[in-house]
Amino acid sequence: MIQLLSDVARRAAHYLDGVNHRSVAPSPEALDNLRKLDGPMPDTPSDPAEVLSLLDEVGSPATVATTGGRFFGFVIGGTLPAALAANWLAGAWDQNACMQVMSPIAAKLEEIVQGWVIDLLGLPSGSGTGFVTGTTMANFSGLAAARSAVLKRAGWNLEEDGLIGAPPIRVVVGQEVHVSVLRALTMLGLGRSRVISVPADGQGRMRADSLPVLDDRTIVCIQAGNVNTGAFDPAREICARARDAGSWVHIDGAFGLWAAVSPLYAALLDGVGDADSWAIDCHKWLNVPYDSGIVAVRDPEHLRRALSWGSAAYLTQGSGREPCQFTPDASRRARGVELWAALRSLGRSGLREMIERNCRQAQLFAERLRAAGFSVLNNDVVLNQVLVSFGSPEETRRVVSEIQADGTCWCGGTVWQGQTAMRISVSSWATTDDDVEKSAAAMVRIATAVAK
Repeated sequence: MIQLLSDVARRAAHYLDGVNHRSVAPSPEALDNLRKLDGPMPDTPSDPAEVLSLLDEVGSPATVATTGGRFFGFVIGGTLPAALAANWLAGAWDQNACMQVMSPIAAKLEEIVQGWVIDLLGLPSGSGTGFVTGTTMANFSGLAAARSAVLKRAGWNLEEDGLIGAPPIRVVVGQEVHVSVLRALTMLGLGRSRVISVPADGQGRMRADSLPVLDDRTIVCIQAGNVNTGAFDPAREICARARDAGSWVHIDGAFGLWAAVSPLYAALLDGVGDADSWAIDCHKWLNVPYDSGIVAVRDPEHLRRALSWGSAAYLTQGSGREPCQFTPDASRRARGVELWAALRSLGRSGLREMIERNCRQAQLFAERLRAAGFSVLNNDVVLNQVLVSFGSPEETRRVVSEIQADGTCWCGGTVWQGQTAMRISVSSWATTDDDVEKSAAAMVRIATAVAK
């Protein structure tokens, strides 16, 4: 076992040492070689060292270099050194984070991280959290708490009586709502087509002056950080309207909530703390390994009631916070280990520096692309997202494809308010200014060639 783990460490170090010197996307040959991992299930055991060797030699070249400094797609961060090392240690510990009795260390680290994150993001003191897989499940969990609380106010016990015959709930979203919110609403039985969509402005911010009449059976979903432009919905105004009407406000703050750690960007989150629930991603801008997200709810009891799975004779409940009472999962990995390590290693100043550096680098991308004559669609680059058009939809799609094939960096395509664009998301601790300059130069070179 010790020799195998030493070999793993050597191979992983070799991979990381070369990740910035290779193409960000895997080569066609590397993808073709993946067939070597296929075949019939072996009838007899294999030597673990040989299994590891095959996995590394075939699998490593076929990865996308998301942990390097020049991957700018999908709001994907890298993995901080301390978080990666903690992830390895947590794997060796093999802890089930379901209950205190199963893993006191996992339960304690979740309590610590809960306090740190609530404080860092300026959320209400006493809020409860659940540690989930990512934003989709954080949205699901927050909206489950919302559904339960709204129906309870209407005199309906959702947990006992279910949705059949329940009073109707209205859900209000912005025109630029993220698909993870709609997916969560679908899983919760609230539907996608039944939502009321509020128009957005040119940067994707929900227009508070277009909100419908709200009441105490309404859930309002707003964004803190649009996935295309980085823009923030006007939380202060929306939350005030909702509070007066008795409505619940849920905030999808996957990556944008982390901007609260910087005095340069905290004003963007004005009023966010007035909401009732929040979805936070950690494998994006906090740069911990997949998968990791947090749901936070102002009143922990709403979250516990919505997600608690009751009791059984063989489940020993502790006197403190039981992790399983605040997530949809029972058995799950101890993802709080790497969250604690990431936050402890960065500290407040390190986290602030990383957020501010990525935002400055996004502005640098916009400056370089504008100077080359290309159109940056989010004129006000408020955070870490940049949208650029290289001309016609066909030209832009071709540029995106050729940038991906070139390998210097990786960006994805999108459609923003009817216009085809390339999206640049700067989310990694590993991204340097040199990475930005190299990537911007490749973008300009390729786009200029396509225009000819």
